[in-house]
Amino acid sequence: MKIIDVESFVLHVPITPPITDAINVATHWGLAGVRIFTDEGIIGCGYTGTTAFGDEMIAKTIDQYYREVLIGKDPFMVKEIWDELRFGKMHWIGRAGVTHMALAAVDIALWDIMAKVAKQPLWKYLGGHKPKKIKAYNTNGGWLNWSKDRLLKDVTEIVEQGFSGVKMKVGKPNPKEDYDRVKAVRKAIGDDITLMIDVNQMWSINTAMTWGKKLEEFDLFWLEEPLNPDDILNHKKLANELNVPIALGEHVYTKYAFRDYIHQGAVEYVQVDVTRVAGITEWLQVAGLAAAYDLPVCPHVGDMGQIHQHLVASTQNATMLEYIPWIRHIFVEPIQVDNGYYVLPEMPGASTDILPGYFKKYRVK
Repeated sequence: MKIIDVESFVLHVPITPPITDAINVATHWGLAGVRIFTDEGIIGCGYTGTTAFGDEMIAKTIDQYYREVLIGKDPFMVKEIWDELRFGKMHWIGRAGVTHMALAAVDIALWDIMAKVAKQPLWKYLGGHKPKKIKAYNTNGGWLNWSKDRLLKDVTEIVEQGFSGVKMKVGKPNPKEDYDRVKAVRKAIGDDITLMIDVNQMWSINTAMTWGKKLEEFDLFWLEEPLNPDDILNHKKLANELNVPIALGEHVYTKYAFRDYIHQGAVEYVQVDVTRVAGITEWLQVAGLAAAYDLPVCPHVGDMGQIHQHLVASTQNATMLEYIPWIRHIFVEPIQVDNGYYVLPEMPGASTDILPGYFKKYRVK
C-alpha cells in the first residue's frame, strides 16, 4: 500500500451559543486536518482542534512541507514517517504548536488507515482494555460566561442525564465570585457527584495557593490548569501544598515536557491531548510514561472525543474521558454517551470520517 495523494482541509463548526473560559472566547470549533489517499482506495482522515484561529497555518504546513514527504510512503510505516516529519524542514522553526498539531493530524490519519485495513475500530487495533464502555464527565454546562442561574440549571440537568462527573470553569477577575459559584454548584449537584474545576491558566501562584486552599472544602476531584503551562516549578509547589490533585496537559505539546512534569511530581492527572502532542504515536508514549509513575490519564478533548474514546478504551491507566458534544453531528460515526458512559464505536478506523454534506457546509476555502 502506498500514499498517492494528501489533501488538507479546514472546517469551522458553529458553537451555539458561543462560550468563554478564563482565556478563550469561541464562536466556532476549528478542525484543521488532512485526508490521505492510498492506492488501494482506503482514505485516512485526521484533524486537530482549534478555536478557529490559526487553522490556515496548520493546513499550509501540511500542504507545503508534509505532503511531499508523504507521497509514495507506506502508511504502515507510521513511526518512520513521524520521525521524518518531526525532524524535517519545519523542525527549525517549530518543535511544538502549529507544526506539532499539523503532525498530529497526519499521524491520526495514518492510524485511521491502518485500523481500516485491519477492519477494526482503532481501540481494538491498538489492543482493547475496556470492551464495552468508558466513563464520561461533562464539561458542557460549566462555562464562565454562563450566569449563575444558568450554570446551576445546566449542571443539574447534566446530573439528571446520568453523568456522575461535571467540570466547571473558574478564573473570574474576583476569585470570591469563583468561590460563590463553586459553592452553589456543589450544593446543587450533591456530595456524590464528582466535581472538577478548570482555571485555564489564569491564576498566579499566589492566587492559586490562596484560593486553591479555600476551595478544598468542596471536595474537588481536581484543579485543572491553574497556572501558566510552562511553569513546572510552581505547579510542583502547588501540588505539594494542596490536597486537591493538579490536572493539566491541554497545553503541553511534547513527551519531554510531560516527562518533566511527571518526574517533578507537578501533575497528578495527565490530560494529554492527541491533537496537541504529535498524534497517536506520541500520545501512546506519554500514556506509557504516566503508567510507569502509576498516574491516571484523562485526556482533554481537543478532538471532541472522536479519537480519544479509542485511546482511553485501549489504555490501562486511562480512567475516563471528557464530554463536549459540539461537533458530533458532523461525523459518520459520532461519539455516543448513554447514562454517563461512552458507548464504544464498532466501525473500522478512528471515527474521524466526516459526512460529505457537513464537510462541504463547514469547509473554509
